[in-house]
Amino acid sequence: MYLVDTNVWLERLLDQARAEEVGQFFDRISSDQVFITDFSFHSIGIILSKLNQKEALLRFVQDVFLDGATGLLHLEPGDTQRLVRTMEDYNLDFDDAYQCVAAEIHNLTIVSFDSDFDRTPQTRKIPSEIF
Repeated sequence: MYLVDTNVWLERLLDQARAEEVGQFFDRISSDQVFITDFSFHSIGIILSKLNQKEALLRFVQDVFLDGATGLLHLEPGDTQRLVRTMEDYNLDFDDAYQCVAAEIHNLTIVSFDSDFDRTPQTRKIPSEIF
């Protein structure tokens, strides 16, 4: 089971350099094995709206949540102490610590292009390492 980081989703949505790799990952993994945090979902919404790609946001929601079975995760306010400790222990910013804590709580492998996760005990893979 995989927690897909914001940068992986955006790579595909914005048709960036590694979009094909991400597409192959999503083609080979059942959507019920994929999770996204509410933080990533909202970040994607902000980025796509700033780029005036509101239709892409609507297609993303349709594909991932309505037609797919991707799980949406969130942290509770009670998880904030754990989140701050993760930021301090591994020198992470808020968004990376959020992903780390969510992955740890739900026993998920992080799928990300961000090497900052390599400083943590969480398992991180890039999409091409999974298929």
